Amino acid sequence: MEHKITQFSVLTDPARPLPSIAVLQCREPAPLDAAPVDYLVAQRGADAAEEMICRVLEDIALRLDAVQQAMAAQGFTSLGKQAIRIDHVAAQIGLTDVSLAAAGVAKTALQEDGVAICATVARLERCFDMAVTEIWRFRDRLPS
Repeated sequence: MEHKITQFSVLTDPARPLPSIAVLQCREPAPLDAAPVDYLVAQRGADAAEEMICRVLEDIALRLDAVQQAMAAQGFTSLGKQAIRIDHVAAQIGLTDVSLAAAGVAKTALQEDGVAICATVARLERCFDMAVTEIWRFRDRLPS
């Protein structure tokens, strides 16, 4: 049996040059409203404030996991409730971007739009990742 090799590049028009691809990256830190954290430190002290912030971040992380599970199960009501809770909790410690992204997830859950939910949940996760980094940078500036 004879194998015939065809070079398709010979049979087609010259290839058009590929457009350049831009990779977008957020190089700015997530904005952190320092007032709630400053207030916690002033009211409770640095150690108690740090403990509370850790609990809040853990709570948000657990709720993000619940959002992922609800999204996979198409549980729009549960997803919306978790997102609203993330919105409120994040606002308490000055995570403005996380709060806004969670509000967006809650709105898309009401619309039951799968594509919009996937996009807003991805945004919420990115905002949370950046916010955790930024809050620990802020923490490092606090007096010991």
